[in-house]
Amino acid sequence: MSDLPKKYGITFIGHMAYDEVHPFGEEKIIAPGSAVLCGAMVSARIGIKTAAVVKMSLDEEKITQPMRDLGVDVFIIPADCTTYSRVLHKSANVDERDITLIRTAGLIRIDDIPELDSEYFHLGGISDSEFDMALIDGLKARGYRLSTDMQSYVRQITPVTKEINFGDVKDKVEIASKMDMIKLDVVEARVLTGTEDLEKAAEIVESWGCPEIMITRSDGVLVRYEGINYFERFTNKSVIGRTGRGDTTFAAYQSWRLTHGVEESLKFAAALVSIKMETYGPFKGTLEDVFDRMKELDV
Repeated sequence: MSDLPKKYGITFIGHMAYDEVHPFGEEKIIAPGSAVLCGAMVSARIGIKTAAVVKMSLDEEKITQPMRDLGVDVFIIPADCTTYSRVLHKSANVDERDITLIRTAGLIRIDDIPELDSEYFHLGGISDSEFDMALIDGLKARGYRLSTDMQSYVRQITPVTKEINFGDVKDKVEIASKMDMIKLDVVEARVLTGTEDLEKAAEIVESWGCPEIMITRSDGVLVRYEGINYFERFTNKSVIGRTGRGDTTFAAYQSWRLTHGVEESLKFAAALVSIKMETYGPFKGTLEDVFDRMKELDV
């Protein structure tokens, strides 16, 4: 029986990275990060069988250990370097930040991806240096259900300065049409749809062909599914752990959504990420912590 192929709930694809975060008015913090790390650790803590396909330098493989310790199966795509990002919060508004990608591990190709049995493959990138349409088409050709974070395309690297600028994406409709779920934040929604109104933005993305859309902002998270909008507020008492908010929210939602309805999954995700934002780094709590916070949301 041990030789049978594993069945994963979610497989996360993207870069591993080091994040140098400068919170507003506080000392900088340098630690391993990335959408894959934040997402996979949430999924694993929830009890979902999880895989992570990450591009990085083999010399820094140790930074994948926290995922492995939680039972995540990690598949490394070797690169010349590990991605390194700098995040500067210039004001108390946590949705306003400057991001510089000091180093990037580079584009991920379809031939880099092992053929795994997974309910979902989630493309969680830090910038537009990770995925292209050839990869998306290749994954679709394998018959996989796909989800993605639109920050993977909206965050565009300026060649000389390495600064991240937010720009429209010419393939956005084609990308959306090939996804079963999509995640954005309010800034990305404005860039892609022209509006910061969460309901209007979600309706526009839905019209592109994606059936399930999540949009986060500083006070809460909206999900649109089958023409109905759902919203839950965050209850965090601190924003020290703002980096990874969207990755964590989406991973929690997608993981719980595998076996639960939209409304309950959204409450679960809002509660979990509220806990995560109160401390730096990936979510470290328990299911009991999340259930306790969900009770607060119902008050």
